[in-house]
Amino acid sequence: MSEPSLAELEAERERLYAQLSVVGDFRRGSVSENWRRCGKPNCACAQPGHPGHGPRFLWVRTVRGQRTRGRQLAAVEVEKVRGELAAYREFAALAERIVEVNEAICEARPASGTASPSVAGGEKGGSATRSRARRPPS
Repeated sequence: MSEPSLAELEAERERLYAQLSVVGDFRRGSVSENWRRCGKPNCACAQPGHPGHGPRFLWVRTVRGQRTRGRQLAAVEVEKVRGELAAYREFAALAERIVEVNEAICEARPASGTASPSVAGGEKGGSATRSRARRPPS
């Protein structure tokens, strides 16, 4: 199969940008469902086979440069947050695909032919300025 043309790649990028514009609200992280025992010896949760109190839902995410952050969710928030997490996965997949298409566009786009000598195989060596060595008097 042949490589897509530059025009096809640019059209694909525009299509991906259009998809990205309708992703909507999103957030990173995950939701966990937890059951716990309260520790009271007379509580039903202390009985063998009882799952414990719950469910309690926790949204957690890692913030760059900081610790993991979490927040307990109210029951009415759980489906909303799960939808936003799904939208983030869609956003991340689209962003990755956009990067791939842009890299292909960069490879497919012809060079302009006006590259600087340092880029286009110029001489190796020092800077373009003259050295500060002492010059003989004129």
